[in-house]
Formats: sequence, C-alpha cells, structure tokens
Amino acid sequence: MTVPAAAPVRDAQRYRPPAVTGLGGLLDRQLRERPRARALVVTGDRVELSYGALAGLADDVAGRLGGRGLRRGDVVGLVCANTVEFVVALLAGARAGLVVAPVDPALPEAEVSARLEALGVRALLVGPPAGGAAPVGGVRVPAWTLRVAVSRAGAASAALDAGAPAPPDGRGAARELAADDALVLFTPGTTGRAKMVPLTHANVAASVRNICATYELGPGDATVAVMPFFHGHGLLAALLSSLASGGSVLLPARGRFSAHTFWDDMRAAGATWFTAVPTIHEILLDRSAVDHAGPQPASYRPPLKFVRSCSAPLNAATQRALERALGAPLLSAYGMTESTHQAASEPLPHHGQLKHGSVGRATGVELRVVGPGGRPCPAGAEGEVWVRGATVARGYLADPDGTERGFGDGWLRTGDLGTLDEDGYLFLTGRIKNLINRGGEKISPERVEDVLAGCPGVAEAAVFAVPDATYGQRVGAAVVLSRGESVDPEEILRYCRTRLAAFEVPDRLAVVASLPHTAKGGLDRPAVHALYADRPRGPGLT
Repeated sequence: MTVPAAAPVRDAQRYRPPAVTGLGGLLDRQLRERPRARALVVTGDRVELSYGALAGLADDVAGRLGGRGLRRGDVVGLVCANTVEFVVALLAGARAGLVVAPVDPALPEAEVSARLEALGVRALLVGPPAGGAAPVGGVRVPAWTLRVAVSRAGAASAALDAGAPAPPDGRGAARELAADDALVLFTPGTTGRAKMVPLTHANVAASVRNICATYELGPGDATVAVMPFFHGHGLLAALLSSLASGGSVLLPARGRFSAHTFWDDMRAAGATWFTAVPTIHEILLDRSAVDHAGPQPASYRPPLKFVRSCSAPLNAATQRALERALGAPLLSAYGMTESTHQAASEPLPHHGQLKHGSVGRATGVELRVVGPGGRPCPAGAEGEVWVRGATVARGYLADPDGTERGFGDGWLRTGDLGTLDEDGYLFLTGRIKNLINRGGEKISPERVEDVLAGCPGVAEAAVFAVPDATYGQRVGAAVVLSRGESVDPEEILRYCRTRLAAFEVPDRLAVVASLPHTAKGGLDRPAVHALYADRPRGPGLT
C-alpha cells in the first residue's frame, strides 16, 4: 500500500509553514519582522537571547571562520552540548557556507577522531561538554574552542580560540560532498557501525516546513531542548523548527536534560510543547506523582498544546497514562536520519484522529509498505516501510554498498517493518534485522516489548534472541519495574500468555535495575544482547 505525500496543512488559510530555503537563511524572516523577539533562553540564569542577538553572534563567528582559511563547501566538525555555543556554531557554519558535522560529545576520543578523520573535516569547533563529561581533546584535527558570554541583560559576545590553521582539504569522505550540502549527521552506533548521511539545504528546509506544518508551530510556541542536537530528533524537531517558525527554545543548564529541573524549565520557558524519546517519557511519567501531586494552581503547569514522542516505539499504555498526567495529547512520530528526521506523525486532534499504537500519517512524504520484490502490500499486511520525498537523503558517504541496499528510485528502504491501515496510518511492528527466528517462527521483539511494557508494574522492557540448540533461537527478555513496584516474574509471564502466541512468550525473563540506551535515547540492543543473550543464567534470569 502506498500513501501519497500529505498536504502540508489542512487549511492553507489558517496556517502557513515558514518559507525556509536552507539552514543559512533560517533566521531571515524573524530578523526582518521580529528581531527583538526571544529566540533562546540560555545559561543557568535563564537569560533571554533575541533573534537579532543570535544572528549577530552567528555572523561574527562566520566571519572569523572565513578568516581562518575555510572556504565555502569545507566541512567542520562540531562537538558541543545543548548550549548556546552549539546553536551559534551551527548557524555560523551555515552562514559561512560550510558543511557542519555534529558529533556526540560523550563518545570516547578515539571514536570522535575516527569519525572526523573518516569524514575529512578541516577543523573541529568545540563548545562546552554536557555537565559532568570530560572536555574533548586529543583529536587529530585542529580544535577551535568557541565560548559565548551572555549577560543578565541579554548582551552577548563570542570568542573563537582558533589555534592551528586548517589543513589542506581533499581528504576522506568530504570529497563526495555536493554544493548544496548543509549537514553531515552520523547514524546511531559505534564507529564501526555509524554511517555518514549528507543532508542538503533543501532536505533541511523540507523537513523543517513539514514539522512546522504538522504541529502548526509559530511565534507563540516555546519548548525545552530535551534531545541532543547532534541527532535529527533534537536538531530538526526541537531547535531548527522552533527557530524557523519564530518560537523559542530553552537550553537547560549544563546542556542536557534533567528530570529534576525539567518542569521548572518548562514553566520558565512558557513551553507549549516538547519532544522526547519514550525512555524520557517513562521517566517523566514515573515522577509525575511527585512532580504533579495534589491540586496545583493554573500557573503551575505550562500551557501544553501537545507532547511529541519519536525515535523509538512508545507503547499505548504509556501514551494514555502520559496524556492523563499531562493533560495534553501525546503524538507519536516516526523518522530516520536518512529522511532528515520526520516522515510521519499523528496529527493534532483538530486535524485528524489519534490512533494509539500508530505513528500517524505521512508528513510531506510518500509512505509505502512493500513485500517481496518491492510490491506494495494491501492495507493491514506487514512489509518493509519505504519513504520517498524531498527530505530523503541521496545515500551514505563512503559507503556505496550501503547506499545501494538502502536507496533506490528515490525510495529510502528503511529496514523497518510495519502496516498501513485504510486511513494511511502507519503501525510499526519491528526491525527486519531484529527478528527472532524460533524454529521458523519469526518474532518481532518490539511487539513483545510493547506487551511487556503494558504489564502493570513494568516501566520498560527489552527482548532479545537467546541461542538454542533445538530451535535455533528462543525469546529472552529483561524488564525494569516502575518505581516502588514489586512484580513477580511469573506474574509478568502470565500476563504475556494471555496476549501473545505461545512461541512469542519469553522463555527467559530478567528483572533488572536499568537497561542500556544509545545516546539518541533508544534501546541499545547490542549492549542488551551482550549482557543477557549469551549467558545461560544472566542477572535475575528465570
């Protein structure tokens, strides 16, 4: 089944998405019409920084980058927490015509160096690390430190400590970059598995327009940066879409999410929405009894219009519980780095039905679910999810085999399994590479995880294949209990037996204190497998 690209908006007279053409001109409209409006809220003092001040900082740093010998089309790395320095460096690079490659600041130095060298960056822009993290050092390219000072009155200045000059270009995958490229994002994973995805200014502009149109973002909206900016979720959905639409973003103190300060940040920002991964939603739900205990004045909670979840499956039970706790609709969305983040989302309630368990409808792209040979599946039939549209990248850098497998005829072959219903809503059922083969029965770990997470007392679950001499593989699971809960493993298995086929019910179950996650916030399946799959009796296994 193929679903054509959804219209940007239902009523073009009611809402028009921003006319963005690329990353370099992202602030242009606000500079013309609202230069004194709030763009960012920064530092522990929550100082407001206007669009005019932000653009001035970006232009200042852009000029300094040009003065260090960088030319249009050169690629620079960016290692920084979610601070004002990240935003200034990103916009400065774009306004100087550079291609910016954000890198996870929590990676070991060897991995940071490996990614930068594989790409062939000419310099590395370094900002403050996330709270508690070690500063970046030891990378084998010139590292230029950027610091931004913001006074309580909102006056700001930037200092770029540029030491060694940029080396000659012509190295690494940067030679494959095109004239319109704006960003290179790394897919989640270790150095050996991470892929380099080039995104053009047109990709970025299309994604930002689609996100803004989906949620009708505008100057009256504000959010708190929860997700890291080195991935598409935080970068495209939270930061760039807010700035393009004239809204504002609060950057938490120390540059990272904190459950302890989150609601204070939301109230300080006057936030109307936020976006996060299911893991963070689970944390907020777990704390809701403390954070929202008893009746509160109307000013206690921010004026939420909606909450968004993306980057990993969110089980329907958690979605309903969060909506009750927060008093706002929770919209599930779907996207990948290769599709410049968002490809589908549940609509705002006044634009369509919310279907819990789905990730909504196509947002400005075409969605197709295909079976063998690339033939579209009928409604309700499972197949691989394909995406086509202006947000889809052209492929991977320095990986022709990966590009050939993942891209073709304009379609991105996502590797995700799913179904489309008659209304064009996408329901994800798993990842092709994650399927467990138990004696010929193909089992989706994501489906089993969804059932496990719906069990009363269970906060999170991970399902994995356990080697077995008879069946080839059996089903293993590890679960984290909600705070203060005490649930017997056999009780959890009984719950599963009434909701899963016999071959899907876990043969082994571990109750654990926590599960490993990637920097993006999704479940770290290789780490889970290493911890539990190859052990006859892992910690807590029954």
